[in-house]
Amino acid sequence: MGGDALIVRNLKKSYGHLVAVNGLSFKVSEGEIFGLLGPNGAGKTTTIKSILGLLKKDAGEVYILGKKMPNKEILKKVGYMPQELALYLDLTIEENLKFYARLYELTKEEFENKKEKILKLVGLEGFENKLIAELSGGMQRRVSLACALLHEPEFLILDEPTVGVDPHLRANFWEHFRELSKRGVTILITTHYMDEAMKCDRIAIVSEGNIVTVDNPNKIVKETNSENLEEAFLKLTLYGVRA
Repeated sequence: MGGDALIVRNLKKSYGHLVAVNGLSFKVSEGEIFGLLGPNGAGKTTTIKSILGLLKKDAGEVYILGKKMPNKEILKKVGYMPQELALYLDLTIEENLKFYARLYELTKEEFENKKEKILKLVGLEGFENKLIAELSGGMQRRVSLACALLHEPEFLILDEPTVGVDPHLRANFWEHFRELSKRGVTILITTHYMDEAMKCDRIAIVSEGNIVTVDNPNKIVKETNSENLEEAFLKLTLYGVRA
C-alpha cells in the first residue's frame, strides 16, 4: 500500500439537535479495503455522503487522492454505490449504464469496451434490455454496482453493497473487491455484517456517530479477548471495553 487515499479530520454533521457524526477522524491507505462497521443509525451513510460532498458538513476536512473535497475532478476518479437505489426504473439496464457512462465522460467506444466485462462481473449478461422496474431487489443492486465500476475508478465507495444480495453473489462481489484492491483500487465500504467486516484490511467501529476503534479486525478480536468480531463489537460499543 502507498500513501493515504482518504484523510478525514474532525468530521461533524448534525440534523438539528441530532448529532449524526461527532468529529470523526481516520485515514484510508491506497489499495486498502477499509470498512465502517456499525448498526443502522450509527452515522455510516451520513459519513459517506459528507465525504463525497453530497451533504454539507458542519465541520472538518476531507481529502481524497490528495485533493481537498469537494472537488469535481476528483469525483471523476471515484465510484459510488449508494445504499438507496439510484437508478431510473423506467429505463433498461443498458440505458442506465449509458447514462452513467455519460456522467463519467466515457466515449461510446470506451463504453462498449467496458459494458460486457461489467455485465459479466455482476452476472447480468443477456439482461441488458430488462427494465429496472422488472428486476428483483438483488438484481437492482447488481446494476448499481455495475454503474459504480463502469469507469474503472481509483477509489470505490460502497454503502451497504450486499444488502438483499444472495450469498453466492455476495461471495463473488467480495472476490472482485479483493482483486480490485490488489490492482491498487482503494475501497471504503460500510456494513453491519460481521463476516464482511472480517474481510476488510482495517475497520472503524462506529457507534452513535463516534469511532470506537480503528484497526485490523483480527487484532480487535484479539485485543478485546473475544471469540469473534461480534463479541468484540458488543464489548466495545455496549460495555466500553477498550481495544
